[in-house]
Amino acid sequence: REKLMERSPVPLAELEGPDPALRLVDALGLEGYSPFHAVRADFLVRLGRNGEAAAAYGAALQLAGNAADRKFFESRLQEARLRAAR
Repeated sequence: REKLMERSPVPLAELEGPDPALRLVDALGLEGYSPFHAVRADFLVRLGRNGEAAAAYGAALQLAGNAADRKFFESRLQEARLRAAR
């Protein structure tokens, strides 16, 4: 279990929370990869950091490789912006 959590942010987030998972993701340095930004955004939303989440979804949107991904990231971006405006 510990080996899995050292390498995979999703189980880490579920077991220990989004903050350590976000640190793990940030350490990966995969800024040119849209899922990197999408995962970061999800953890940021869980932490209530909606402005940062919106920026991360925006980065994921810019890197999206197909229409389905763009539509998904656009939707998440709008939701994060609305939460940030509250």
